[in-house]
Amino acid sequence: MADEELDKPLSKGRGEVEGELQQHDDMVAMELVVLQQGFAKHYGGGGGVGGGRAAPGKSKGRGEVEGELQQHDGMVAMELVVLQQGFVKHYGGGGGVGGGRAAPGKRLAEAEAAVNRSVAASSVGRYFKLEARKSSFTKELRAGAATFLTMAYIISVNAAILTDSGGPCTVLDCTPVGNSTAVPGPECTLGTSNPGYQQCLARTKSDLIVATAVAAMVGSFAMGTLANLPLALAPGMGANAYFTYNMVGFHGSGSIPYRTALAGVMMEGIIFFLLSAVGLRSRLARMIPRNIRLASAVGIGLFLAFTGLQANQGLGMVGASPSTLVTLTACSQTDPVTGACLGGTLHSPTFWLGVAGFLVTATCLARDVKGAMIYGIVFVTAVSWIRGTSVTVFPDTPAGNAGFSYFKKVVDFHMIKTTAGQLSFGGFRHGSVWVAMLTLLYVDVLDTTSTMYSMAEYGGGTDGAGGFEGEYRAFLVDAGSTVLSAGLGSTTVTTYIESTAGIREGGRTGVTAVTVSAFFLASLFFSPLLMSVPPWAVGPSLVLVGAMMMRVAKEIEWGDMKEAIPAFVTMALMPLTFSIANGIIAGLAVYVALHWYDWAGLACGKVGKALDDRRRNQVAAATPEVGPAPAQDAV
Repeated sequence: MADEELDKPLSKGRGEVEGELQQHDDMVAMELVVLQQGFAKHYGGGGGVGGGRAAPGKSKGRGEVEGELQQHDGMVAMELVVLQQGFVKHYGGGGGVGGGRAAPGKRLAEAEAAVNRSVAASSVGRYFKLEARKSSFTKELRAGAATFLTMAYIISVNAAILTDSGGPCTVLDCTPVGNSTAVPGPECTLGTSNPGYQQCLARTKSDLIVATAVAAMVGSFAMGTLANLPLALAPGMGANAYFTYNMVGFHGSGSIPYRTALAGVMMEGIIFFLLSAVGLRSRLARMIPRNIRLASAVGIGLFLAFTGLQANQGLGMVGASPSTLVTLTACSQTDPVTGACLGGTLHSPTFWLGVAGFLVTATCLARDVKGAMIYGIVFVTAVSWIRGTSVTVFPDTPAGNAGFSYFKKVVDFHMIKTTAGQLSFGGFRHGSVWVAMLTLLYVDVLDTTSTMYSMAEYGGGTDGAGGFEGEYRAFLVDAGSTVLSAGLGSTTVTTYIESTAGIREGGRTGVTAVTVSAFFLASLFFSPLLMSVPPWAVGPSLVLVGAMMMRVAKEIEWGDMKEAIPAFVTMALMPLTFSIANGIIAGLAVYVALHWYDWAGLACGKVGKALDDRRRNQVAAATPEVGPAPAQDAV
């Protein structure tokens, strides 16, 4: 085989070439056997090269035949080498028939290694400490992609939840009924029947999609560049639900107006920033009883799951009932104002499509598939984009046609128009605003602080005291991101537990967080697609997020009733009263009620010990020292 033929790419597969080599070896062996048999027949002996003597009548001598055999063996060896060289050149490897991997893969690996060496030696690599943390540039990029895939759902989910608050939309945005010129009443904000109010909600959702992406982009970028940690930030689940359903209320039906609530979020972020700056943040987190902290996470998970099951915000499986408060719905016909079931329980097509999406996501989670939360949302959303079906998100209505026209743009950069800067500090004289602020602060202290420590521990970045490198800057970045988020119209920003996906992929530096930031930047240009994600695609994700938050329940001390009862009250009242604040306040109150006797006894013991010590000191001070008796003179 000529060298120029070896330079040509081989079209044969690895197994085929190995088969040819084996076939060639077999033929060589047969030729050797034939030659040796002829040699033995000519010279006699046992068939070996050295056996017997020359047979009479043969013209070739023994040395000549041995020379032919030696020459043949040399040619066979050369053919084997040529074949193996061609095999190795095509497949790569160490020169053996079975060694190595594909040459394209080898070239890619070499290019990747060269890039990693170049970046590690650059000022960027030294700043992010790639070599010091035993990481590489491409590994960090993969880690950032994995983190984004697992948390990208927050863009549509957060916007959908916050849109339920109504945002800046009021009755003034409602379309008058009939030919009336009067301003409609508050009932126009309920249900989906008023086109004017629905258009305002659509604009609000577009703004909140951008606000969510920008807050996540800036927060993650700052976390990566300033704290050099592989942690991704975004508006947090739980806090957004509390903001929407407890502070502002569904479509503004709560006690705190949207603008005042946003001002409260900003003030909470400023307070949080100051606490982080003076080092009180971690101390506050340790002051809350551990079992109450764990129960708060479980309660928020139940709260999110309940939200994801409701008719207006998710799957539509749970609805109102005049006798039992809540009941099974998923009805084919519902009241457009109240959402009450009018018939056909469990006959809703969108509900069953949402169930299919739930199973897709749950299966991916069970198999530890990266980006599992996204796949269910994408599946349900893609089916819902098909017009003319019973599950379409673009029905043949004025609102549906307008939504489809915007959807067809696919790529569009949307500027925030209605939610940014909507702050009003005039309502701070009401006590409900301060209660809400303290609740957000409490949730932020527990959620973000504990998540950061957990992520640092998971990545092996903690020191002997439990702290981690970049801790101080990370706290400041987190709190500052909340201030920015409130200014854009969104809620508190937190460190996402989904960062574990990137850490599991090998992310150890801020390059991972910067990569996540780049993905959020790219998402800003796909608002038409993100705007068209229906609630029955988001609901399953809320339920599964709640399921994942339940895992900490096993760490609660259920064997100690003084700890178990307050924990249960905390987690139970959050979904049952539809208020995170109510659960926290009730849990802490029960905790104090069950422990006050122990605390009083402990305090009395300390006071008694202090009094005893004081009396002993007083007695010791009043008693003169007894010295040795004076010696008497001898008589």
